[in-house]
Amino acid sequence: MKSSFSNLINGDKPVLIDFHATWCQPCVAQGKIIKDLASEVKGKVRVIKIDIDKNQQLASVYNVKSVPTLALFGKGKLLWRQAGLQTKQALLSVIDSHA
Repeated sequence: MKSSFSNLINGDKPVLIDFHATWCQPCVAQGKIIKDLASEVKGKVRVIKIDIDKNQQLASVYNVKSVPTLALFGKGKLLWRQAGLQTKQALLSVIDSHA
C-alpha cells in the first residue's frame, strides 16, 4: 500500500486525502461534503478516501490520531493538513491557495 500511496501523492495533480473511519459520525458528514467537493474540483484535484481501520500502517505513517483528518499533497509533499470536520468552502479555499 505504501508504494501505491507514494505514487498517488507524487502525481502532477494535487491530491486531497480524507482519512476516515466507518464508525465515525463526523466522518459520515465529512464524506457527504467530500463527495460534493470532488465533483466540483474534478480535473483539478484528485480526492481520495482512506479508511484508517483498513490502512492502519498508512494512518500511523502520517500520524493520524483523530478522524476525520484531511490532508492535501502536491508532488509528494504535504501542503496542508487539518483534523476535524471541514466545510466545503474551507476546503475549496485550501485547494485554491495550493492548486
